[in-house]
Order: sequence, then structure tokens, then C-alpha cells
Amino acid sequence: MVATPKTAALAWFAASLLAGGASLRAQAAPEYWKWAPTPPMGWNSYDAFGDSVTEAEVLANARYLRDHLLAHGWNTVVIDYRWYDPAADSGSLKKALGRPLAADEFGRLLPAPNRFPSAADGRGFRALADRIHALGLKFGIHVMRGIPRQAVRANTPIAGSAFRAADAALAASTCEWNPDMYGVDGASPAGQAWYDSLLRLYAGWGVDYIKVDDLSQPYYRAEIEALRRAIDRCGRPVVFSLSPGPTPLAAADHVATHANLWRISGDFWDRWRNLDAQFDLLAAWRPHGGPGHWPDADMIPLGHLAIRSVGPDRRSRFTREEQTTLLSLWSLASSPLMLGMNLPDNDPWTQSALTNDELLAIDQDPLGVPAIPIQRRGGAEVWVKTLRGGAHAVGLFNRTAAPAVIGLDWAGAGLTGPQSVRDVWGRTDLGTSADRLSAPVPAHGAVLLVLHSAD
Repeated sequence: MVATPKTAALAWFAASLLAGGASLRAQAAPEYWKWAPTPPMGWNSYDAFGDSVTEAEVLANARYLRDHLLAHGWNTVVIDYRWYDPAADSGSLKKALGRPLAADEFGRLLPAPNRFPSAADGRGFRALADRIHALGLKFGIHVMRGIPRQAVRANTPIAGSAFRAADAALAASTCEWNPDMYGVDGASPAGQAWYDSLLRLYAGWGVDYIKVDDLSQPYYRAEIEALRRAIDRCGRPVVFSLSPGPTPLAAADHVATHANLWRISGDFWDRWRNLDAQFDLLAAWRPHGGPGHWPDADMIPLGHLAIRSVGPDRRSRFTREEQTTLLSLWSLASSPLMLGMNLPDNDPWTQSALTNDELLAIDQDPLGVPAIPIQRRGGAEVWVKTLRGGAHAVGLFNRTAAPAVIGLDWAGAGLTGPQSVRDVWGRTDLGTSADRLSAPVPAHGAVLLVLHSAD
């Protein structure tokens, strides 16, 4: 790692101020960027329940979200993958090849009614979405790229069109790890008709958010464009998330103008090597995020994980210091915040961290300016984020295995004059500093501060 030149840091801060603190891209924002003006916050079922989550488990987490986290901005519930498989068991997907999946007469997949009783008789997710909405929450689902293989075998009609499933399918385009789907020719009228039919169905269910998997790595440009058109035609604002990653950086302009969020890495789990790698990925993606279009560092694996998912049933393997680092880095980088744990099992420390409004305000700052790493030396990093009103959030990060003292000169961050200093994790004022600060930072740990001009 090399130090970011001071001149580059000053130039970046000057540009952000000249732009009124907003990203230049946001000056010509497409309509759908307004649907995610700040990074989405909520809960996703995957880290705890894999592909076998049930309606009862979704509702238990939704009620917890409403009762304990909604007041702090956590407002979205997402059912992750393979909700349409009656026999899903979070085991090897090789066993799922050819297994019958719940679907309608047009080949569109439906929630398995043995797992989602309110979906019986072809009702889909409408009733569950209504219950989630009644809690004051938004409702999202995970879907796979493409068209079900079973629909292609049966050559079902595509709803609202003269096409049939085989007209849309690309049988040679398959997912490496999920056997359910064939790809779709997104540039063809039949492929567009398929995606249009899906989004009409999801809009009718009341879906607010879709996470589309097997779309971003490899990067399926034509299908991304077809999905964008289908969302725009469906008559409902639907936030569009791409997965998995890493999304290719060469596609930054394309993805930022077609999706609301996109994964920057493969699946992120509770291991230090995964968290350490996110520093460099977030730094690389920093110029490409802003209101309505967010590089996504993936779900947050704290608390109780893997009840029926990857690895053993466990509490997060991250230390307290590493959890502090994760939440600080995600918030400074303006990443979406999607929780992966089983929420009703939260311990007091986790609950306190997730309700730290000073921390969350950094992630949700309406300027949406991701932090810039202005200092990167030997595992000691300083990240600075411009906030609305002229304040700055500062993260001091120690990526090494030994404690370190990390400092920041105001000039290196483009700041002038004395600054009042607020400790975000300690929720305490630290007084005023004239021209610099330094702090001890534990191994794999972070110190998160907010600076206000004291002049």
C-alpha cells in the first residue's frame, strides 16, 4: 500500500465543495436513483438461513426490525434465494438439479407454499408483502438471472406476449453454482417480454426491492439493460441490486446508470481476510458511488449466523474490534447496510452498535459522498468523508495485527483551523484540536470521529 498524495486529497475535497458536496453524477440523476437516495438499510435472510428460510422466520425478523431497529433507519426485509424450492435444505445445490419448483402457468417461479403458507393457491408473495408493509417496512426478494429450466422444458407461454419460454432462453448460458435457470437473450423481444412479465408479477406482489443474482460476475450487460427496462415499465418503484461480485470496475459507468447497488466482492463472511480485502475494493470503487447508485460491500455478518447457511451454526467470528472496523468502514464508504444475522438472537453489544445513530448518520448522510482514503501506510489508514453542513467523518484504521498510534494533520485532509472532535463509538466530545490529532488504535480496530470547524 502506498500513501495517497496530499495534493490529490486536497483536489478531491475542493471538487466536492465546488459540487455543493454532491457527486457530479447526481446532477443529471435518472429517475430511479431517487428510489435509493441513501444506501439501503435492512435485513436479508441468507447469512442465517441460506436457501431454506420460512415465512415464520421472515416474520420473526421483520417484527424485530420494526420493534428495535426501524426507528434507527433499518427498514427493508429481503428474502434471499430459492424461495421457490419446496425441498430446499441449504445443502448442496447439485441435488436440486431437475427438482420441481413452484411456478405459475407462465413458468414464473412462485413461493413454495409448504415454506410460505400465505402463498398457497398461487397467491405469491402478495399477502406476506402486505404484512411486511403493515409493519412499516419495505419488502424485497432475491431472484436468479434468467428463465427456469423447467419452463424451457415445458416451453410455457410468456405472459402478455406471443412468445414462449424457448424463444427467450440461452441454454448455453448457465450459472456455475445454481442449476435452476438458463440465461435470457436480453437484447431480443422474447427476452424482454420474459423480464417484463416477471416485473409485472413482482409489482403486483408489492415488491420494493429485487436482488438479482448471477448477473454481476460475470457481467451480463444485455440482461442488466433488459431488467432496467422491465423495472421502469412495471409501474412501481423497485430498487435494483446486482449480485454477486466482484462487479468489474471497467463496467462502473454502465452499472451506476442501470442499478441502484452492486456487489464489489464475492460473498462476504466473518473472516478478517474478507474484511481486510474490502478496504482496497471500496477505495477502488469510491469515485463511482453517490445518491441512488451505491457500491455494495455485502451483507453484515454479525450476531447469530449460519443456522442453516454456510459453515457451522455460530456467533460471528469477528472480534469486537473487527466489528467496529466493519461498521465504520461501511458507513464511511456509503455502502448499503444489510444485516445477515437472526435478529431476535441479538446480544446487547450488537444491538447497541446497530442503534448508534451517530454511526448510521455517517452512512446515511444525504450528500452521499464516499470517504476518500487520504493516508495508507503500512496497514495504518485514514479515511475522510465530507458530510452535509461542512463536517467531516474520519476513520482511523489499523489493518495490522499489533496496536498502533495513527495520526491526521488537518492540512492532509484539506481542513483549516481548529476542529472540535466527536468520538462516534464512545459517543463523547473530545474537545478541540488546533491542527492535528492522533489516537491509539487496536489491532484490526478503528477509531471513528466527526470533526466540526471550531471557528
